[in-house]
Amino acid sequence: MDFGFSPEEEAFRAEVRAFIADHLPQRSGQDQMDAEEGMKNLPALYKWNQDLHAKRWVGFNWPREVGGGGGTISEQMILKEEMARVKAPMLGLSYMGLAWVGPALIKYGTPAQQERHIGPILRGEIQWCTGYSEPGAGSDLAALQCKAVRDGDDYVVNGQKIWTSLAMWAQWMILLVRTDPQAPKHLGITCLLVPMQTPGITVKPIKEMNGGAMFAEVFFEDVRVPAANRLGAEGQGWEVTKDALANERSSIADVWALKHRLEAIRDLARRCRRRGRPAIEDAAIRQRIARMETQVEAMRLNGLRFVTKQLRGEPLGAETSINKLIRARIEIESGRLARDIEGSFGALARKSPHAVDDGRWQKVMLSWPPFVIGGGTPNIQKNVIAERLLGLPHDG
Repeated sequence: MDFGFSPEEEAFRAEVRAFIADHLPQRSGQDQMDAEEGMKNLPALYKWNQDLHAKRWVGFNWPREVGGGGGTISEQMILKEEMARVKAPMLGLSYMGLAWVGPALIKYGTPAQQERHIGPILRGEIQWCTGYSEPGAGSDLAALQCKAVRDGDDYVVNGQKIWTSLAMWAQWMILLVRTDPQAPKHLGITCLLVPMQTPGITVKPIKEMNGGAMFAEVFFEDVRVPAANRLGAEGQGWEVTKDALANERSSIADVWALKHRLEAIRDLARRCRRRGRPAIEDAAIRQRIARMETQVEAMRLNGLRFVTKQLRGEPLGAETSINKLIRARIEIESGRLARDIEGSFGALARKSPHAVDDGRWQKVMLSWPPFVIGGGTPNIQKNVIAERLLGLPHDG
């Protein structure tokens, strides 16, 4: 197996490293796992985004004719890897816009929709949220019931969404609604682009156990959305959503984030003591660290398999559930491991006088739900792997 890159790809890697050396913003603190850190110097963050946009590295794999970089899948993986390696801020400020909305607009959007939305997404001028999950339709997204009825030139939307990230700050939502309750569940769904200031929309933040509130419930009461804001044809919403996910799926950014976390856990184990000795010398702790390192490496190698399939033009399917399941396990275990390394101090949270590292690991321990539940729970991922990869019979 050849893990090497072509001379052209290595030249691009060198270009990325040179750019990072010249433009990477200085950090104000050491806690790189806390998202609040990135908000402490907004001017530098915006300057970083402007520099990336000037290089066409925001939306790097998007076509150049819409303002993207026209980069290849392998180059995009290199770009993400080098940025993640140095803990750089994300590639662009409009996270949801870049992840889901832009790719969907490129394939299904009208010229007017592309003109209105793609530029602001690339420049980081607007934030998007994703109206997918509902109280009765989380992992089984196709069971959604939020309803839209055509009324002249508008759709009238009624229903609820939940676990909507960034809804409190977003200006737009990409929304999935049911327009044909009689059609098979995957075929009765339509995608709408909705301004969040539209009358009838109510956003209620959800307080998380880590003290934050990144998610919200969103209620729709007779919300009128112009039919011109429909993305794709009526009843094509499931296809629009599925295709929006078909980008580079190497997991390389996740892998590097977990590598950094693993190194921080090793450092913690060197500083904390168990039974009078450094925790890093405890056999049980060493075994758990080694197991985590093995899982991270498995994610990396799986990611390379995913990219190889894409380079061959082969579609990605259920195999991505493997990395999703591994990531969930690591998210839960890393917080527990850090707590056990700290011993009796592991019960102390941020701002407690004797909290280790000001309670950063306690926050990690309480922050796993978005990574574990979002995008499909571990039980759902196991079912996907069992049925679609292993060919085991479907129960019921």
